[in-house]
Amino acid sequence: MAIAFTFPGQGSQAVGMGRELAEAFPEARAVFEEVDEALGEKLSTLMWEGPEDRLTLTANAQPALMAVSIAALRAMQARGLVLEDKVDYLAGHSLGEYSALCAAGVFSLADTARLLRIRGNAMQAAVPPGEGAMAAILGLDDAEVEAACQAAGNGVCQIANDNGGGQIVISGAKAAVEAAAALCTEKGAKRAIMLPVSAPFHSALMAPAAEAMRTALAEVAMQAPAIAVVANVTVTPLTDPDEIARRLVEQVTGRVRWRETVEFFAGNGVTGLYEIGAGKVLSGLARRIDRTLATASVGTPADIDAALAAL
Repeated sequence: MAIAFTFPGQGSQAVGMGRELAEAFPEARAVFEEVDEALGEKLSTLMWEGPEDRLTLTANAQPALMAVSIAALRAMQARGLVLEDKVDYLAGHSLGEYSALCAAGVFSLADTARLLRIRGNAMQAAVPPGEGAMAAILGLDDAEVEAACQAAGNGVCQIANDNGGGQIVISGAKAAVEAAAALCTEKGAKRAIMLPVSAPFHSALMAPAAEAMRTALAEVAMQAPAIAVVANVTVTPLTDPDEIARRLVEQVTGRVRWRETVEFFAGNGVTGLYEIGAGKVLSGLARRIDRTLATASVGTPADIDAALAAL
């Protein structure tokens, strides 16, 4: 029996997230204070008081979600959890991969916050507003969606996230994504939903942001992870810091292979998945991918008590 901890990505943010943790656990409060200091602003105030439209901005949501994840984890560790003894794998969805790497000791907390601020700004700036788009395709497999992307024309269009459970997200030039979504509907997709996002994440159009991350990652200290982190783009456990940096650069323009990540866990003896941080998105996806996996979300003091009792 093995355990995996997973860390959520953008879309799980909500005003108020992490506040209960900060009030209940001094270790969690210290995480938010360190992130605020690293960024030179009170991100925690924005997280707890809003407004929602500012929290949702990519440059804010990314470090904020990471902070909640690490705050929850540090609270668990302060109450007796020895990560290396209890957890076999870590993984995170898109920005959550940085949370996983911070949890594994690859990056310091301050460096992780600064990297995610750089990443968020670079991703936002890579494509002018209105030129890119993303759409969620429900009810088709990856081969059918890939074929629609290739047939769409009108510029870049590719699978950005294979989330499992019949949910695939495509990304690229607005006209191409709209055309591919229409083709998917013709192919029998249950739904093809244009997403309210500000940029075409995880597509080739993010190449300028990938270069920004290549530069940023070259300038931070990295350690070998205490626990293997399963990479989004390769679905393999990584232990070498140089390879981790390369894969993080690739991740900006590459596919988040979340369905395969959950399948990797199940195929390597994992019986329990704990989602550490805000929301319950990854727990829901895991249940749709493999119902034999036990899942739990850990984002509140009560969640922490329950998780520690189970672990």
